[in-house]
Amino acid sequence: MSQEIPDNTVPPTSPSGGLPEGWLAVESLDIEAQGIAHRPDGKVVFIEGALPFEQVSVSVNRRKNNWEAATATVIHRESSQRVRPGCPHFGLHAGACGGCKMQHLHESGQVAIKQRVLEDNLWHLGKVKAETLLRPIQGPAWGYRYRARLSVRYVHKKGEVLIGFHERKSRYVADMKVCHVLPPHVSDLLLPLRELIFSMDARETCPQIELACGDEVTALVLRHLEPLSEDDQSRLRAFAQQHGVQWWLQPKGPDTVRLLDEQGPVLSYRLPEFGVHMPFKPTDFTQVNPHINRVLVARALRLLDAQRDERVIDWFCGLGNFTLPIATQAGEVLGIEGSEALVARSRDNLRHNQTDRLQPLAPTSFVARNLFEMTPELLVADGVADRWLVDPPREGAFALSKALADLHQDPSRRAGWTPPRRIVYVSCNPATLARDAGLLVHQAGYRCTAAGVVNMFPHTAHVESIAVFDLSG
Repeated sequence: MSQEIPDNTVPPTSPSGGLPEGWLAVESLDIEAQGIAHRPDGKVVFIEGALPFEQVSVSVNRRKNNWEAATATVIHRESSQRVRPGCPHFGLHAGACGGCKMQHLHESGQVAIKQRVLEDNLWHLGKVKAETLLRPIQGPAWGYRYRARLSVRYVHKKGEVLIGFHERKSRYVADMKVCHVLPPHVSDLLLPLRELIFSMDARETCPQIELACGDEVTALVLRHLEPLSEDDQSRLRAFAQQHGVQWWLQPKGPDTVRLLDEQGPVLSYRLPEFGVHMPFKPTDFTQVNPHINRVLVARALRLLDAQRDERVIDWFCGLGNFTLPIATQAGEVLGIEGSEALVARSRDNLRHNQTDRLQPLAPTSFVARNLFEMTPELLVADGVADRWLVDPPREGAFALSKALADLHQDPSRRAGWTPPRRIVYVSCNPATLARDAGLLVHQAGYRCTAAGVVNMFPHTAHVESIAVFDLSG
């Protein structure tokens, strides 16, 4: 791509006084980090590699009646927000890694785009506008990714093993030698891991390595399609000893994951502000970015504002990432989760965190329930809670929101039950948050009093957010 034309240079113009023929003026950026421009006839063009306010020439990859997909080939005038990507594997070139989409955009610009996506989704999908916009939660832009699923592929033609994310728009594994969104000590392992797998008898039957970093332990889960030989297990042990990692083996599904060797430190993370220590297994759901998670938990609990005489329900509670901190502030806590295995782990974590505390945790219980099949009757059966924290997966919390709306619409079904005065909703999908917000605001009697983004995944298009709903009246 060409360099920016200096400000004192006037680019040639078309006879009509607009841009030169073939140039496009980029107006905005979509959530996939594609620039959006319009042809003179009004046709929309989505442009990979272009940023708002840039003037570009493009190569069209796909044409439809109302839109085109293209790639920027020349940038005639650059955005002031354009930066040099931090990773050599990022870009539009052949073989580029597809793990990140926004490294060419300054981090502040990335956050602004995500904030706009949140606001647009809330309004266009839910017809909801937050009364207050929260300050974005931000943290380190590099070395933040403590969870990752790395593909492994033995390439016969190259005579080598590739380990990393997939190439951009491809099923092939990118030829990655470094990854700057991984912690530095993990990025430094990419080439040694390639050598290790290449040396193994099972190099053709190990398709994946899952990474899970705790505060003190780096766990690697090796997916292997055939039993590992004693020699291969010895190679893994030698690698662990040399590089200070902990190997877990996964012969089949996630429930088959086990430690290669039982001895060793426990994989865990801490939430120091609440005196909480959370052991977990490498295949359990934990937040990818521990720096942001600590700030997010603190922000969510400040917004929740639970009091000592109040009961709180933590929906989609997982390991108890929010539940146990809430138990340091509320009078009683109920955590509800769809996975029996995670409920068992959360109960273990509760017992673990009840010892050696100056102030005991509030009475806390956990139950397993399919939260995608919630009904008003089940909601009433869970009892009255003053406040809710909701942290669903990408699918959102539609059934829960709908049950709450149904009870609001038909008070005769409540039987003495009252709705929570406040709901703090942590979302990893602005579209499903907006859908649920529409239900809460227009059918369940709530106001959206605050919302803001959480930059959990810098350089990617992933939008995490948090919203507060207060009962009207």
